[in-house]
Amino acid sequence: MKQLSTNLKKGLIKVKVENLDDLWCLNQIIDQGDLIKGKTVRKIKIGDQDQRKPRIIKKAVFIEIKVEKIEYSKTTNTLRTLGTITQGPEETQKGSHHTFNIEPNTVITIIKQRWLKFQLDKLKEAASQKISNILIVVLDREEAFFALMKKYGYQLLVHIKGSVQKKADTSKVKSDFYSQIIKQIEEYDKRYQLQTIITASPAFWKEELLKNLKNKELKNKIIQATCSAVSETAINEVLKRPETQQALKQDRIAKEVNIVESLFIEISKNALAAYGLKETENAVNAGAANIFIITDSLIQKTRENNTYNKIENMMKIVESTKGTVHIISSDNDAGKKLNGLGGIAAILRYKLNY
Repeated sequence: MKQLSTNLKKGLIKVKVENLDDLWCLNQIIDQGDLIKGKTVRKIKIGDQDQRKPRIIKKAVFIEIKVEKIEYSKTTNTLRTLGTITQGPEETQKGSHHTFNIEPNTVITIIKQRWLKFQLDKLKEAASQKISNILIVVLDREEAFFALMKKYGYQLLVHIKGSVQKKADTSKVKSDFYSQIIKQIEEYDKRYQLQTIITASPAFWKEELLKNLKNKELKNKIIQATCSAVSETAINEVLKRPETQQALKQDRIAKEVNIVESLFIEISKNALAAYGLKETENAVNAGAANIFIITDSLIQKTRENNTYNKIENMMKIVESTKGTVHIISSDNDAGKKLNGLGGIAAILRYKLNY
């Protein structure tokens, strides 16, 4: 995402959306009551109002809306902000409803009464980071999963099946599965300009793959890791492995995994942790929340049932008491574990006595 201009005194920041990850970021930043300015397409009636059938055309107009609802879909990669028009050309009626469809190359100005620190941090992170170029390959003798790291989690690229020869198997191999995997890696390396390739497997399959790989440039990009089984869920297992932490330490998902793991360590010790809406809210109101953690799916849920104000108020209290706010993607294992606790938690400065 490009941050084109900033005037925090007036509460406005102008941005250009560059990729699909930016939509996830904006979904966490734009709130009900914000003002959104930008160029959009709107249906305009042409002709005399007395005419029975005035002509309707689609026209590009520059308008401002007050946001009433935010709709985001990870499956369709769409972000829509719905609200009422507050400013626009003469042919657009103030107070009428309009929807901004935000997509890559969209330029919008977001105006808030108050920008929270975590929102500014997210914009800075989105502006400084490129699309992830880390590939994870989980494999055995029969199948392989390929996933590309994303800021919000990972994207499963392909799942392929095959058969390679076992050491004690002298029967004819139906296909050279290692060659299939290597060919797929080479294709993704060319497409995404990969910086790191993490190969993981139970037993010795990753080592056998490396023996069959002749491309020295690709070999230098590979980090090997271990997983207990081969499935899509194994990708989350690989993210936690110490072998991958060095490669992933700059990636947002690795930070999310570490934060949630720290929370579970505190829970296991019955120490500095609060989780669930009521317990977390009590900790926040007491000023004890050092790290406030919430999943994006819980934020979406509270927006839909009009209870997000309570969440937003907690975020403001955390920042006013010098704590930090972290929004965790429900797409990765960390987010799924946090959702198991109600989707909201806090790591505390001190233990509370209830």
